[in-house]
Amino acid sequence: MTPRDASDDSRWSDLDRPPLNAAALRRGLVRDGGLWRDVEVVRSTGSTNTDLVDLATGGKAGEGSVLVAEEQTAGKGRLDRQWTAPARSGLFFSVLLNPAEVPVARWGWLPLLTGVAVATGLSRSAGVDTALKWPNDLLVTVGGEERKAGGILAERAGNAGVVIGVGINVTLRADELPVPQAGSLLLAGAVSTDRDPLLRAVLRSLEEWYGRWRAAVGDPVVSGLQETYAAGCATLGRVVRAELPGEREVTGEAVAIDGDGRLVLATGDGVQEPVGAGDIVHLRLA
Repeated sequence: MTPRDASDDSRWSDLDRPPLNAAALRRGLVRDGGLWRDVEVVRSTGSTNTDLVDLATGGKAGEGSVLVAEEQTAGKGRLDRQWTAPARSGLFFSVLLNPAEVPVARWGWLPLLTGVAVATGLSRSAGVDTALKWPNDLLVTVGGEERKAGGILAERAGNAGVVIGVGINVTLRADELPVPQAGSLLLAGAVSTDRDPLLRAVLRSLEEWYGRWRAAVGDPVVSGLQETYAAGCATLGRVVRAELPGEREVTGEAVAIDGDGRLVLATGDGVQEPVGAGDIVHLRLA
């Protein structure tokens, strides 16, 4: 789908869900020597990740490009899942990164890094306690229950680039939830649901963490990423079921995040098994 520009939207056409102010976002984020080089806001598109990957592989976007959509009609999650939400009810955006100085073997930390950055930015700007479900879900508490309010998807863009897509439910109401297990910042009691400052806070946090990680040549210990992710990870210390490729399942206590960003499970037979890909189901606290 061809993106539709959002520049002609009236700021006050929907008082509950006003459009993002692209010009103000650029003024607040694009600066000399900074990571973000351009911020584009479109009214609607299929997937910001697909669009930005296409632009990057075609040489029409460089590192620091940010593409934001007010609505995604074919938003993607992990394992080819759909991500749907009403227009202007959340933050749906993708960024292009080119960590050329970091060994490719360490690029797997980028989704976890993004999770830390998003959680940090939202904590500062929305006043909501957030937690991370390995490998790429953002959790909030609604009515005493953990709910998924956001997700992250990383895709390669050519040989040198990585596009990171983020979706965050901001003002989604209870009757709009796609599934009962979903949540939003609004339902979690956010002190602010103004998407402009929320997006600026998240992108500034991502710039900070990405710069720290890149300066450490991707080392998760030196950059502090491994420790910080583990501290905010709601999966650790729980008994979980890992649904792995090939229809294999492993159940055990999640005991660590290893140096490659994998989740380490301690199984009932005394084996510690690292999980690098799969779907994780939280069963109970250990």
